[in-house]
Amino acid sequence: MTPQHPTATYRLQLQPDLGFAAAVAAVPYLASLGISHLHLSPVLEAVPGSTHGYDVVDCARVRGELGGEDGLRALAGTAHEHGLGLVVDIVPNHMAAAVRYNRPLYEVLRDGPTSPYARWFDIDWQAQDGRVLLPVLGGHLGDELPHMKVEGEVLRYYEHEFPLREGTRTLPLPQLLDAQWYRLAWWRLARTELNYRRFFTISDLIGVRMEDPGVFDATHATVLRLMREGVVDGLRVDHPDGLADPGAYLQRLSDATGGRWTVVEKILEDDEQLPAAWPVAGTTGYDALRHIDGLFTDPAGADELLGLFRRFTNVAADRGGQWAATARRAAHRVVTYELATEVDRLTREAAALCALAPELRDHAPWALRTALRELLVRVPVYRPYTTGGADPETVLTASDAADAKAAFTVPEEARAVDAVRDLALGRHGDGPLHVAFRARFAQTASALRAKSVEDTAFYRHTPLLSALEVGGCPRSPAIPAGAFHAYCARVQRDWPYTSTVLSTHDTKRSADVRAGVAVLTQCPDRWETLLARVTERTAHGGGTSSPDPQLAWAAWQTVAGLGPADPERLQGALLKHAREAGLFTTWTEQDAAYESAVRDFVASGPCGPPGDEVLRFMEVLAPHVRANILGAALIHLTMPGVPDLYQGTEHAFRALVDPDNRAPARFDTEERGPLSAEKAALTRAALRLRREHPEWFGGAATYAPLAAAGTAEGHCVAFARSGRVVVAVTRLSLRLAEAGGWRETELALPEGDWTELLAPGRQFSGHARVADLFQQLPVALLVRA
Repeated sequence: MTPQHPTATYRLQLQPDLGFAAAVAAVPYLASLGISHLHLSPVLEAVPGSTHGYDVVDCARVRGELGGEDGLRALAGTAHEHGLGLVVDIVPNHMAAAVRYNRPLYEVLRDGPTSPYARWFDIDWQAQDGRVLLPVLGGHLGDELPHMKVEGEVLRYYEHEFPLREGTRTLPLPQLLDAQWYRLAWWRLARTELNYRRFFTISDLIGVRMEDPGVFDATHATVLRLMREGVVDGLRVDHPDGLADPGAYLQRLSDATGGRWTVVEKILEDDEQLPAAWPVAGTTGYDALRHIDGLFTDPAGADELLGLFRRFTNVAADRGGQWAATARRAAHRVVTYELATEVDRLTREAAALCALAPELRDHAPWALRTALRELLVRVPVYRPYTTGGADPETVLTASDAADAKAAFTVPEEARAVDAVRDLALGRHGDGPLHVAFRARFAQTASALRAKSVEDTAFYRHTPLLSALEVGGCPRSPAIPAGAFHAYCARVQRDWPYTSTVLSTHDTKRSADVRAGVAVLTQCPDRWETLLARVTERTAHGGGTSSPDPQLAWAAWQTVAGLGPADPERLQGALLKHAREAGLFTTWTEQDAAYESAVRDFVASGPCGPPGDEVLRFMEVLAPHVRANILGAALIHLTMPGVPDLYQGTEHAFRALVDPDNRAPARFDTEERGPLSAEKAALTRAALRLRREHPEWFGGAATYAPLAAAGTAEGHCVAFARSGRVVVAVTRLSLRLAEAGGWRETELALPEGDWTELLAPGRQFSGHARVADLFQQLPVALLVRA
C-alpha cells in the first residue's frame, strides 16, 4: 500500500533508450534510496523517437516504444512490491501536430469542422478561409509541388502524410490542394498566418480545448482508468497556464481522481501565490529552487558581478545590461514577431467585441493591436486569473495602462488601451465571446512571458548564470536567510505536500553547475582578474576571440560551473545560448559566420589552454562549491514540501540544458569521486529519515528556524522539523573563511540529545559549537535521541 502523499519522488525521463523495462531493473536501487514514488515523464503514445514524450499523439494508449501498457503495469507491480508508487506526468494543453500519427487531427483535416474531433483542437476556422494552415513546407509551395504525390487516399510530402477530402483524389494537384480543409504552406508563414493555438511558439504542438467536458473525458480516460486500477497513484500536470480555464480544469481533474496527489507546473513570480482555490497539492517546485539557490548567493557579490558584466560586455541596457529593460525589449520582440498570429486573433476578437457596444466602437484594428501589444508586455506574471492568484486588477494596473498609451501619438487613439484593458478585466459583460477573449488574452500572456523571459532575456542578461532558471529572479538573485525561513513557514502552512526541486528535465543548468557558478558571487574581484587573463590569452595565444563579449562571459561562467567538457558538448550549449538570445543569430535566421566563430572560440578558449586555467581556478574554490552542493541538497531534502529528485542527482550531477540534461539515466553504484559519495550518502540518510518518519515532515509537521549566535552567525542556516530533526548548513563558506572561520559561533539546539546521521557516533546537546558541528562536513543532519 503506497502512502496517500509521497514522502519523496524520483523523476525518470523515459525515452526509447530508457523504457519501462529499464525502469523495472532500477527499482531495487531506487527503493534503497528512500523515495516513496517514481515520477515518470509522459507515458502516453508520442511521436516516434521522442526523447521527452510531451508530443502526445494518442491519449488512449500507453506508449509502445516504452513497453506499452503491459510494460507500465509490470513497472507498477515491481514498484509496489518495493513499496513505491507511481506519479505520471500528463499533458492536457497540447498534442503533437504530427498529422501522420495524430489520428484525431488527421480526421479533422480530412473532414473539416464537421468532424467529431473538431472540438478537440483550438482552431480558428474563421481565419484562412476556413482551412487549417499547416506550416510544413521547406520552401514556397510552387517550389515544393514536385515533392508531393497522391497515393490512394493520402497526400505525401517527404515523411509527411495528409488525408484527402472526400471526392478530391482525382483532381489535378493544384486544384486538389485548394480543395482540402488544410493549406500546406512554407514553414515561415507560421508566425503570421497560423490559425491554431500552439504551445508557446512551437507550431509542431497544437492546443487542445480541454475546457470542453467531452474532450476532457476522451483525453483522460486511459490515465483515469490506470488510477482507478491502482497502476498510477499521482499526477504532475504540465503547463496549466495554457488552458482556457486552469481552475475549472483542475477541479474537474480532482473530481475525477478522487483528490489524488497532484502538482502543477505553475511558474510563480517573486511573491506571487498559487491560486488558493486550486484543488492541488502545490507546484512542481521551481519556487523552491529559486529560494534554495538564492540562499547560497552572496548579494553584494552578485551586485559586483553585475557591474563587472556591464564593463566586460559594454552592452546596452535593453540588450542585456539592465534586467527590466532587457525583459521589456525581449517581450516587444516576441509579441510583435513570434506571437504575431496570436495577437492578430486577439485583435479580431477585440474588434468584434467593440462592435457590440456603442461605447467601445470606432477603434481602428491597428490601434487595438497596438494596445494589446503594449498591455501584454506589461503583464508581470505568467498569467492573470479571474479568481485567485494574480488577479487582472493587480497585473493590468491603471499605471500600466497609462504607460501603454505612450505608444500613441494622438491621445484619442490611445483610448484603445482602455477598451482592451476593460475587456481583459471583464468590465463589458460575461457572454461567451467576452469569456473567450479573456481566456485567450491570458493564454497569450503566458506564452509571451515564457518566450520573452525564459527563452530570450535569460540569454541576454547574464551577469550570474545560476540565477537564470525557470522561476528565477535575475534582478534580485540572493535570498536572505530570514526570507528563506518565511517562505518555508508559508509552504508548511499552506502547501505542505507541494513538490520541491533543484534539477529537472527543463533546468538550463543542473543544481551542481549552478552551485559552482554561485560561488563566484563570493569572489567577484578574483573572477574579474581571471577573466582579463583568459581573455587576453585567448586573443593572443593562438586562439580565436569570442565573436561577442556577452557570449564569452556566458562561456567562461559555464566552464566554471560545469568543469571539464568535450568541445562538442559545450559548443552545442553555447550555440543554443546564442540562438535563444537572438542578438546575432537565431533558430530561424542563423548566421553561419557568427556560429562558426562561436565554435572556434569554444574550441580554442573555454575548451583549450585558457579553459584549463579556469578549471585550476575552480579547483581552489572546490571546498566552497562542495559546501554549496551539499548544503543545497540537504535543505532540499528536509525543507517543507515533497522533494523531487531528478534522475542521477543523488550523485554529483553536472549537466547543461536539453538535450544534455536529458541523457538516459545511470543506475549504478560506481564510485564517482568523494563529493559524489558524500552527496549520495547524504541523500540516502535524508530520504530514509523522511520515509521512516513521514509525520516529522508532512502536513502535521512543524518548521522552526534556529538562529546561531556569534561572529559568524550569518553563515549558519538551521531549522528544526517537528522538534525531532535539526538541519544546519554552511552559507557563503568562502566569505566565512576570509573572515576568520566559525571561531566561537554556537547553535542553540532544541532540548534533548542529538545524534548526527551523516557522521555516526557524534552527538550534541545544548549550545553546540558550529565549528564542531561542521568538523567533517559543511552540513549537519541531527535527530533527537
